[in-house]
Amino acid sequence: MASAATVSPVGTEKLSNLKSAVAGLNQISDDEKNGFINLVSRYLSGEAEHVEWSKILTPTDEVVVPYDSLAQISEDSEEIKKLLNKLVVLKLNGGLGTTMGCTGPKSVIEVRDGLTFLDLIVIQIENLNSKYGCNVPLLLMNSFNTHDDTLKIVEKYSNSSVEIHTFNQSQYPRLVVDDFSPLPSKGQTGKDGWYPPGHGDVFPSLKNSGKLDALLSQGKEYVFIANSDNLGAVVDMKILSHLIKNKNEYCMEVTPKTLADVKGGTLISYEGRVQLLEIAQVPDEHVNEFKSIEKFKIFNTNNLWVNLKAIKRLVEADGLKMEIIPNPKEVDGFKVLQLETAAGAAIKFFDNAIGVNVPRSRFLPVKATSDLLLVQSDLYTLDNGFVIRNVDRTNPANPSIELGPEFKKVGSFLSRFKSIPSIVELDSLKVSGDVWFGSGIILKGHVSITAKPGVKLEIPDGALLQDKVVFFLSKELFIILNVLLV
Repeated sequence: MASAATVSPVGTEKLSNLKSAVAGLNQISDDEKNGFINLVSRYLSGEAEHVEWSKILTPTDEVVVPYDSLAQISEDSEEIKKLLNKLVVLKLNGGLGTTMGCTGPKSVIEVRDGLTFLDLIVIQIENLNSKYGCNVPLLLMNSFNTHDDTLKIVEKYSNSSVEIHTFNQSQYPRLVVDDFSPLPSKGQTGKDGWYPPGHGDVFPSLKNSGKLDALLSQGKEYVFIANSDNLGAVVDMKILSHLIKNKNEYCMEVTPKTLADVKGGTLISYEGRVQLLEIAQVPDEHVNEFKSIEKFKIFNTNNLWVNLKAIKRLVEADGLKMEIIPNPKEVDGFKVLQLETAAGAAIKFFDNAIGVNVPRSRFLPVKATSDLLLVQSDLYTLDNGFVIRNVDRTNPANPSIELGPEFKKVGSFLSRFKSIPSIVELDSLKVSGDVWFGSGIILKGHVSITAKPGVKLEIPDGALLQDKVVFFLSKELFIILNVLLV
């Protein structure tokens, strides 16, 4: 793999000026200043990984292990307790709920039955701890955007049996593109001057916060890292047991791609190691091949299991040099750059790293209100904090749901449904315009509902829509077509 890593004379001058400016930013720690300069230095060096397409190999079952081949867990509760006492659960909690019209951390959006993402996570771990008499702690990695709110929110769990720890990921200054200066030095002293540098930062932040050494001193061996909005990311003892027995330092859960996941990163074997291949690394002439579900059949769920001693070793040796993701933005009229890294890209630096090809049920992210509709419907039930799929659903895939902008914010979404329709037999739903749903509605097959601009459409209580296309053009003109299924 080709890689160049020398900073040009112009780059050296830019870096020197940046160092001086960053040294004067007293809002962040020395660790953060050093981490930021290190990242910028790598970026300026043009250190880029160029994948030679002909060297890419499909991973074998030894490298990406089929979930069904993992050994069953002993039913001896003492053995299970011993196993779980080696584990800590870490949820990535840096994101805000702004895209869904909510203020504060995304993890406090109510998912179902009045319970938030965080409530469900705590209930799940409480049940594990009480069932087996173990102590699995919960770590929340916050960003400066979510830190204060999260501290207040976790107070409600003070009587819980779960030890909850919070720490912050790094806070880096946004880079002004024109003169390569930190945005806060331009007078932008508020939150807009800063950014959290992606979840690849979880490893140094775990170390810098002191949490890593504290966990190791308690005999913890593995951390299970997942996005807080992935309802399928629950503790799996078969995976944990396999990693401990086989001394795998890193494990990425992957799952079979569908056409909805074609842009997701995939695992490849490359020059004797397993590594993540992201669409941004793919040469233009191979993008369609990358997106095909014939050659690249799996994608990264961002459920990661990592050995704590290995994290310590690699962070201390500055051995985690993940691909840099440049993220350009505009803030207050300034063109700025955010340099970020992803935790999944770290896989190639760990020894004996593997993927596990898990069932799709372990990937149930809620990124939009269309996902919220799925998990609030009769397609799922709640059991001890776990979101369980309805066995009456015979299609292994979930329905595809497309809701118009009127449904984008959680408050608007909830107000437009008297109750969430039954969708166990639904294949696809497309809603556009000012549409309101009554209670007890059943949707089956392929359903499309359109209200013309300026027209309000109310679907009556108890309506059954099966393979229907509904156009509501005015109060007088209402067209219902049966879908012709070929």
